[in-house]
Amino acid sequence: MKSTTNTYAPASSAHSGGEGTLEAFGKSDAFLDFQQQLARVAKVQRPVLLIGERGTGKELAASRVHFLSQRWGGPFVKLNCASLSPTVLESELFGHEVGAFTGAARRRVGRFEAAHGGTLFLDEIAQMPMPVQEKILRVVEYGSFERVGSSESVQVDVRLVGATNADLPAMAEAGQFKPDLLDRLSFEVMFVPSLRQRGVGDIDLLARHFAARMSVELGLPGVPEWTDAAEKALRTYDWPGNVRELKNVVERTVSRAEGRVVEEVIFDPFRPPSAFRAPKVTGPRGSEAAPAAPVFSLPLDLPAMISDLEQRVLVQALAKSRFRQREAATLLGLSYDQFRGLYRKHQATLQKTAAS
Repeated sequence: MKSTTNTYAPASSAHSGGEGTLEAFGKSDAFLDFQQQLARVAKVQRPVLLIGERGTGKELAASRVHFLSQRWGGPFVKLNCASLSPTVLESELFGHEVGAFTGAARRRVGRFEAAHGGTLFLDEIAQMPMPVQEKILRVVEYGSFERVGSSESVQVDVRLVGATNADLPAMAEAGQFKPDLLDRLSFEVMFVPSLRQRGVGDIDLLARHFAARMSVELGLPGVPEWTDAAEKALRTYDWPGNVRELKNVVERTVSRAEGRVVEEVIFDPFRPPSAFRAPKVTGPRGSEAAPAAPVFSLPLDLPAMISDLEQRVLVQALAKSRFRQREAATLLGLSYDQFRGLYRKHQATLQKTAAS
């Protein structure tokens, strides 16, 4: 990879863990426009919803909103709502009194109190159970709440920033998210651009940065050179995991590179080494020839073979996308409607396979 001069917008602060280890810089119009929107939104002391795919840097965007706002001197507190059970989540958010439940040996201050005068970032906000949503709605409306096991009101001044990749309006219509809370949280709704939307320029920029950092970590004398084929592989890959996935792929590839040249990008660490590159076929005088085309025994049942192939790629795409059908469609190069048609065609067989 050849280094070039680039325009980028650095994050206002660094964080450890989660998306905070990603890099908030780029040069694409989509990225720079989004950073300008963050700067504008930061000045208005109202709730913000960040909508984006996994790995796009929603936590970094939330921290930028905080540190560009008048609350920059206050605490920036964060919590992943999907990582806790409903009971623990309520205690984490609002705190609890002594004896509120088994094991509550002392009073605990919750995240809302800890964020007083600052910003509270709630990741995976769509995963909150209804009772917790109701208490958060009260905080947003009145700035007060009660700790678990207490009837005493606690007053707080907190700006909420929520993040999700779910369709919250659809969840509200289905009764899975409180419409009143959605109304309060959606004063500003911002869509974090995916790496696909940011384009090749940002992919190159970020890949060079991650490769350089990994080279320093490994104590290499310099950054390995990437072949044209390896660079093309990075640029044409769909990046369903966005910047987080790009970081992992580049670091993994640099750490496994033999010598000073990267010839092969390791996208999937679960594939056996033999599957990484096609076997070479030797032609006359040892020259390399194109791989031979597969030979089939005729007659054969072509419809059955095609059906079996469709089922196999469906299973693989659904597993890789963690059963997110839109993402699985993208992995297969299909539109969502095309994927749904293919899925319905094989749904009965897929369900039997899953049950077994």
